[in-house]
Amino acid sequence: MSSVATSKGLTGRHFLGGRWLSPTGQSFESRSPSRNNELIGVFPRAGREEADQAVAAARAAFPEWRRTSRIHRAELFDNLAQLVKRETDALAELMARECGKVVTECRAEVVEGLHMIQYVFGTGRMPTGDVLASEIADKDAFMRRKPWGVAAVITPWNFPFAVPLWMLGPSLLEGNTTVFKPSEETPAIGQRLVELFEEAGFPPGTINLVHGDGDTGEALVRNAGVNIVLFTGSYDVGKRIQELSASQFDRIVACEMGSKSAVIVCEDARLDLAVTCGLLSAFKTSGQRCVSAGRLIVSEKIIDRFAEKLAATAKRLRIGDPLDASHFTGPVINRAAVDKVVSYNELAKREGAQVLLDGGPLTDAPHAGGYYLSPFIYRMDHRPGVRCIREEVFGPHLALIPFRDNDEAAAIYNDTDYGLSMAVITENFRTMRHFREECNYGMGYVNLPCIGAEVHLPFGGVKKSGNGHPSAAGLIEAVTHKTAWTVNHAEKVKMAQGLKADI
Repeated sequence: MSSVATSKGLTGRHFLGGRWLSPTGQSFESRSPSRNNELIGVFPRAGREEADQAVAAARAAFPEWRRTSRIHRAELFDNLAQLVKRETDALAELMARECGKVVTECRAEVVEGLHMIQYVFGTGRMPTGDVLASEIADKDAFMRRKPWGVAAVITPWNFPFAVPLWMLGPSLLEGNTTVFKPSEETPAIGQRLVELFEEAGFPPGTINLVHGDGDTGEALVRNAGVNIVLFTGSYDVGKRIQELSASQFDRIVACEMGSKSAVIVCEDARLDLAVTCGLLSAFKTSGQRCVSAGRLIVSEKIIDRFAEKLAATAKRLRIGDPLDASHFTGPVINRAAVDKVVSYNELAKREGAQVLLDGGPLTDAPHAGGYYLSPFIYRMDHRPGVRCIREEVFGPHLALIPFRDNDEAAAIYNDTDYGLSMAVITENFRTMRHFREECNYGMGYVNLPCIGAEVHLPFGGVKKSGNGHPSAAGLIEAVTHKTAWTVNHAEKVKMAQGLKADI
């Protein structure tokens, strides 16, 4: 066990090659965004030396781990699943304290992480390739998958338990070894996850942990011993990772980045259903999901009724202490997030927004000492050059945009640099199909919010939202490479395409 709880919070440590290292050098604090700046713990900040040591430990462990039975690797995930079940409530509480999500959401995230573990365990006995026909009857042809080597896993604060498991799970099952850097905003939950991996029996060096900020992540990315970089976070950081990785001849980068996701509410939508989907999409987790809807694109024929009902319902949302399960949402993550959201609220007003609900910082007694924001909702016609309806805000900031017909709605949805998640609310199957085909997205939903991923589906997007390597179940394409394996059972050489073998 590495985390030592004291009156000064948890003591963090790096985990390299199966050893928990005593903290030395620079450190940083993890503090709650919701509870009067409560100290969660103090964690060491890894520099280039520690990052290189972690990669070296992973490289040293790779040959033996790669040769280990895939079924045995999967069985270790079954061990991990039982530990997560045991720790579900404790993990949810720690997460709520550290990142400010309401404890019910945190518990759901732990269950999502458990589902990923169970999925990985189940795929351990599934095929790792294909048997293919050969032109030559005496030949057997196969496609087999092989691991790349070492994966650097760099994850965000808003899903500090599930997202790491989306990446660590497939990577380790397929025979890669890993170096994990959790967000500097949520190091405690990241460290607790690694403790559970250790308790589950994963061999030394298969999973290594380094704490730190962007400099630590960059040190990992610059290390030529890293074969795969798996990242979820902002576009700017993902772009930097891809630029640094371009010089590595065998480097695979899977990035899931920003979004300006949307819910399209059609003329025939069930109004109550549409309002529920809109509020969940925009304001769950205080709008701090990569798939959160910053836009509701609404038929002009119903937008007045919809806007009135949406704003009235949003006023009733309970915002407060994340350890109180009755609250709809908690705070944003830090002061910088507050300042960013407030700046976009002001930008929307300058750009001509019709404000329907003028949200902002909550400073009354129940919210004192935390970074709480109430929803900001406005109506804005779609037109060129408007930033607030095109740029990611990552907070409780929501635009209602009217549309005339389905072609215009799809054009509005696509008029952003991102393409991660979308939902359409309609009773018409032809309308649903139109948006399925015409919108650029990675995940689509019908009569649902644009949040709510399931682990057995790929998670990723297009344009600035992703680079074609989705996470969760889709990650196998990034953490393995395909090989061709052909066996001749004849006593003479016979070549494909009619090529002569005479010498």
